[in-house]
Amino acid sequence: MDIKLEKIATLTAPRYTSYPTAPMFRPSINGETFKQWLGELDEDASLSLYFHVPYCKSICLYCGCHTFATRKVEPVLEYADTLIKEIELVAKSTKARKVKSIAWGGGTPNMLSGETFAKIDEAIKANFDLSNIEEHAVEIDPRLLNDGHLKAFVKAGVNRASFGVQDLNDHVQRAIGRVQPYEQVEKSVNKLRNAGIDAINIDLIYGLPHQSVEDAINSAHLSAKLNPSRLAVFGYAHVPWFKKRQRLIDENALPQTDVRYDQLLGIKEALENEGYVSIGFDHYAKPEDTLSKAKLEKSLKRSFQGYTSENADALIGMGCSSISTLPQGYAQNNPEPGAWARGILAGEFPIVRGVATSENDKKRRDLLDRLLCDFEVDLSQYGGASNFAPSLSHIQKLVDEGIAKIEGDIVGATEIGKPFVRLIAQYFDEYLEQSGGKHSRVI
Repeated sequence: MDIKLEKIATLTAPRYTSYPTAPMFRPSINGETFKQWLGELDEDASLSLYFHVPYCKSICLYCGCHTFATRKVEPVLEYADTLIKEIELVAKSTKARKVKSIAWGGGTPNMLSGETFAKIDEAIKANFDLSNIEEHAVEIDPRLLNDGHLKAFVKAGVNRASFGVQDLNDHVQRAIGRVQPYEQVEKSVNKLRNAGIDAINIDLIYGLPHQSVEDAINSAHLSAKLNPSRLAVFGYAHVPWFKKRQRLIDENALPQTDVRYDQLLGIKEALENEGYVSIGFDHYAKPEDTLSKAKLEKSLKRSFQGYTSENADALIGMGCSSISTLPQGYAQNNPEPGAWARGILAGEFPIVRGVATSENDKKRRDLLDRLLCDFEVDLSQYGGASNFAPSLSHIQKLVDEGIAKIEGDIVGATEIGKPFVRLIAQYFDEYLEQSGGKHSRVI
């Protein structure tokens, strides 16, 4: 990696899972705003439902998610009961009922027992129409998966499971506080497939402590042996000032930028050699997967779950910290479980911040989706290059660095620039200077 590219690789940029991005969310968007937005949804509007379970048995040191460690059953049961009340509150506030997809994230959704998961699922079915649901996905910790979960997942219609594998080398797993041998992951994957849940996602992370290029490539090959439908590959973001748990990671053991870059390229080569299609800058999928089909059709989108082929009219997030995406804008629940629960139990939506989106915002979001999903965008679809003169003047600097290309109305990333496409995207962000947020490194 040459010095010029190494310097670029250390730069930061938003991931654009929303637009405007989260630093632009403001407390002026509150529970009453959200209730009004829900009420304005048409009865034929399609929905995507997301449920956040913030609890884990133990906290992994690398984790940047909104999670809490508990070994007690009571907090999880209380949380589940409140989640059911939130489901009922949402249903009471909107005419929209038709669900296209459901996703469970966290934390660790299978901290819920099979019985508790089934209880929540019954509440969903009692309040929404799942007759045409296309996908029901659950994030799973293989160390906690049991037969009770499998029974509940099958009954609920779960058809996709996601594993946060991160790395499959013992010394790296010990360094990040998440020891789960390959054999344990393989056993859980086989259990799911035997139960009829065939679509498997795997998450990998590069840039972890004591992780070499060979380690990262080994994890990619071992993961491919499990024959997942999709893989997501993220660069570890070391932010100990934001996540105190990361202070336990030895910074001297973290790979330098050139190693991170080689890890990223090594994983990409390994997975493509295994037959996976590269999706955007951090996802991979089997050629027959819906993500690969959406890539060919140029209909991929970005959401809080990364790259998606989802096209529901509204995403409603439930549980603490979850974010909803509605035609009118974004709204986020209180991230603290106690405060979230008090709001729900009072019959109020515990929204603490959000942002209303203008028609211009929606056009910019679509522009960013095309650039980040297709690696190029045709500005003639958005009024022409002349409308983006300030953006193009900044991007010209990346053209000079060999990262970007500008050909008339077509703006995109070069082949070498694809991993850095977020740097190009940020110059189309009209709120970038206002947001002042700390973002993750592009590599």
